[in-house]
Amino acid sequence: MIHPDSTRPHFSIGLTGGIGSGKSAVADLFAQRGAAIIDTDLIAHALTAPGGAAIAAIRAAFGEAFITAEGALNRAAMREKVFTDPAARQTLEAILHPQIREQTEVAASMASGPYRIFVVPLLVESKNWRQRVDRVLVVDCSESLQLKRVMQRNQLSAPQVQAIMNSQASRADRLAAADDIVSNENGFETLEIEVERLHRLYLSLAGKK
Repeated sequence: MIHPDSTRPHFSIGLTGGIGSGKSAVADLFAQRGAAIIDTDLIAHALTAPGGAAIAAIRAAFGEAFITAEGALNRAAMREKVFTDPAARQTLEAILHPQIREQTEVAASMASGPYRIFVVPLLVESKNWRQRVDRVLVVDCSESLQLKRVMQRNQLSAPQVQAIMNSQASRADRLAAADDIVSNENGFETLEIEVERLHRLYLSLAGKK
């Protein structure tokens, strides 16, 4: 198995942020500048899509109620289950995390570009990503803005979104773990300026690696 931390030919950044902070928008801006993006959330979605590699194990562990008619993970049912049952969360993580890591390593071994960005929503919570990347980049915004964005995007109630936020690392913990911070409070133009600044920094640091 290929491990990014032992074979990485490029400078690597771990990009994280709370739900609704704008991680995907930031990753897209870096991709436009040539960075190789490895999104663990997209990998997880592929594993739990119809025919995904994790579906059989999820069906065996949780039953048909957690699989849709199309053969994908029933995300709404699983979200409710894991937020009220810590043992269920551990079971799901035991299924998904090894497969996500394996697919992440495969993607990393094939990546090209001046540097690589691993998009990891739970980077701070996972504890082991800090050692696998050169820098941690946190996309930050106020908790009230997170709440508003996720309610609009996912059609969830305020208590549902707050429960998700409470299950993640706090804003303070994420900021404490950051080498670099992008503020996503003030619109796309400001965000693009911040990404361009960091892109130039990462090109410089990658050249010295």
